Amino acid sequence: MKKTGILIVDDHALIRRGLSDLIRYEKDLAVVGEACDGASAVEAAARLRPDVVVMDLVMPKVDGVEATRRIKAAMPETKVMILTTFGTSADVSRAIAAGASGAIMKDASTDEQLAAIRAVAARGTAFSPGIVQVAQEDPPPEFTERQQMILESIARGLTNRDIAKMLDISADAVKQHFAAICSKLGAANRAEAVAIAMKRHLLKA
Repeated sequence: MKKTGILIVDDHALIRRGLSDLIRYEKDLAVVGEACDGASAVEAAARLRPDVVVMDLVMPKVDGVEATRRIKAAMPETKVMILTTFGTSADVSRAIAAGASGAIMKDASTDEQLAAIRAVAARGTAFSPGIVQVAQEDPPPEFTERQQMILESIARGLTNRDIAKMLDISADAVKQHFAAICSKLGAANRAEAVAIAMKRHLLKA
């Protein structure tokens, strides 16, 4: 029987060790490698060619979303399953948009985690119940770095003049960026834009 090769990616050694120990005794699964951040994950995936990458989201250097995007671009046949603490995080939706095939909570039972890995390897998808709704929602809008800064500044109550001064741009430029933000969010004004961003967990600050 050919074993399903698993690459475990997490910046916490205890998580990696726990998953590795869990998989070690499964006859149809095998850990082919580990990585502690997204950049290492991309390199390891290219070198080891795993069947499934179990990917953490929040990591230093390169996060799980970007690592997923790079791995899927280079190796479309490799499946990525997200392992997350927050089922409603916007990063889960971004990871799915980047090509992840499934997502499961870190506090899921060992049986659930093993079942999810097997499902992703065999059928291509697997989601914890609490993540299914997130996966079915529209992908979150992609803001430029400046648009993200302006949106978060507005959420903090700064005026267009305040933001223009902070970013060293004109007030008209702020208005143009905000118009683009509203278009992406489907918002009519500042209050609605902030409300939608909060509801969809789009504010990082």
